[in-house]
Amino acid sequence: MSETQAIFESEALELGARTLSNRELLRALLRKPQFVLCTVLVLTFFLMAAVPRIFTATDPRFCELGKSQQGRAPGHPFGFDVQGCDYFANVIYGARPSVLVSVVASIGGFLIAAVLGLLAGYFPGFVDNLISRTADVLFSLPGLVALIVVLNSVPNRSIWIIVGVILLTSWPLGMRLMRSTVFSVRNREFVLAARSVGVPPLRILRKHVFPNAMAPLLATTTLGVGGLVGLEAILTFLGVGLQPPSISWGSQFGVAASYRDAPHLFIWPALFISTMTISFMIIGDSIRDALDPKLMR
Repeated sequence: MSETQAIFESEALELGARTLSNRELLRALLRKPQFVLCTVLVLTFFLMAAVPRIFTATDPRFCELGKSQQGRAPGHPFGFDVQGCDYFANVIYGARPSVLVSVVASIGGFLIAAVLGLLAGYFPGFVDNLISRTADVLFSLPGLVALIVVLNSVPNRSIWIIVGVILLTSWPLGMRLMRSTVFSVRNREFVLAARSVGVPPLRILRKHVFPNAMAPLLATTTLGVGGLVGLEAILTFLGVGLQPPSISWGSQFGVAASYRDAPHLFIWPALFISTMTISFMIIGDSIRDALDPKLMR
């Protein structure tokens, strides 16, 4: 009984140390000007996606064909699109699909990869073989081609269908990373001590293994959010993403490709996509550097 109590007390101490470590991590991140700036930009994009009316009161679907492809004008800083709709309003409202797909797919991918990686790394044998072989099958498929084929077979493509297909094809990489990290954690002293006194496996995974193995997956997932923004735009540009009347940066790219005499149709969505992608990448780099034990010394 005393050994079990000692293990539970050590768990409490480790949890307190982990909380302190998280505070130190936050302080280290806030000391990086590029992290703060990119976080503000990302939060602005989130707010833009959640409440677009804060940024524009113009209806993005109110159009005047007489103003088709015209440049900037008073009250219309981005000009007009092909149908004469205010392009600033269209770009603002186009943030919602891109942000929603990238964030939901990233969070969902992190959770799936974390759970499957924990199970595969902690339970060698049948569980590991089942998960790893399934991942190998998905790894053998060319990613973008698989996405195009699957989405092209779906008649009505919504945001949630696109997110589901991305999750279906993207989790193996994160699972492999989590699995390899769990292998290095599962034989550490605190895990062996908890296992020796009969602590349930799920408690060990939740209290000991996951907090000590999640850092590489978290950094990789943060870096990948920006790539998902571009992926949504690519899929919509290729005609297998969101469908009209949905407004997104990818659909604006598709229209801009056919009207090269109106460069503003390309410049503005490209600028927003690039800014959001680079911001997420810098945030991911900052988190990865802060979580690197060598850099924390």
